[in-house]
Amino acid sequence: MLNGLRNVLRRTETVSFDCYGTLVDWEAGLRAALVEMCGPLDAERLAELFETYLGAEASIEGKGYRPYREVIAKAVQRVTESLMPGQGPGRLPDVTAIVERWTPFPDTCDALARLKKRYRLGVLSNVDPDLFALTARQIPVEFDFVVTAEDVRAYKPAHLHFHRLLNVHAKRESVLHVAQSLFHDGLPARQMGLPFVWINRRHQDNETDVEPLAEFPDLASFADATDEAFQ
Repeated sequence: MLNGLRNVLRRTETVSFDCYGTLVDWEAGLRAALVEMCGPLDAERLAELFETYLGAEASIEGKGYRPYREVIAKAVQRVTESLMPGQGPGRLPDVTAIVERWTPFPDTCDALARLKKRYRLGVLSNVDPDLFALTARQIPVEFDFVVTAEDVRAYKPAHLHFHRLLNVHAKRESVLHVAQSLFHDGLPARQMGLPFVWINRRHQDNETDVEPLAEFPDLASFADATDEAFQ
C-alpha cells in the first residue's frame, strides 16, 4: 500500500461517501426502469439511452436547484422521448418506483460495517431526503450524517455539499471522501483540497485532471486496504 494512503487512513476520523453509484447500484435499477418504460432494448441501445440519461440529468442539475424527484422525472422523460421524437412529452414516470429499484451493491453493507468500526460515516448525495430514506432502510449501518441536495439547494459538483461537510460535520484534516464519480465528487473534493479515493465500479479510464489518492474496483477492496493500514 502506498504510504500516502496509509497515512491518510490512519489520521482519518470521518469518511464521507457519495451514495448512488458508489454504495448503491442505481445504474442497474435505472436500466431496468428504462426497459420497463421503453420496451425491449438490445444492450447497445440500452447503454446509449443510459448515457443519454446521464447527460440529461447533468444538464438539468446545471440549471439550478430543483427537487431531485423532478430531475429524475424530466431526465427519464427526455430519454423516452428520444425513442419517439416528435410525439411530445409522455406521462412522467413514478420516481418512487424507480428509486426503489436502486439497491446496494453486494459488497456495500459488509464493507460499511467494517469501516464503521473505525470511522464516522456520512453521505453527500444529489438526492431528496425522502428518496434517500428508501435507500437507507436497505443499509443496516447507521450514518452519522447525511447531506442532500435539498439541504444545500445545489447539486454536486458544486461545492456546497462539501462546505456543509466541513462546516458542520467534520474537521478538514480528518476527513476522507470516497466516491465513484470523478465529475460529481472527485473534482470538487480535490478542488477543496480534500483527499479523495476513487471507487471505479464502472472500470473506466481516468480521462480527467482529477488525481485520486487511490483507486479501488469496489468498496470491499477499500475496506481491505483500511484493515491493512492498521496492521
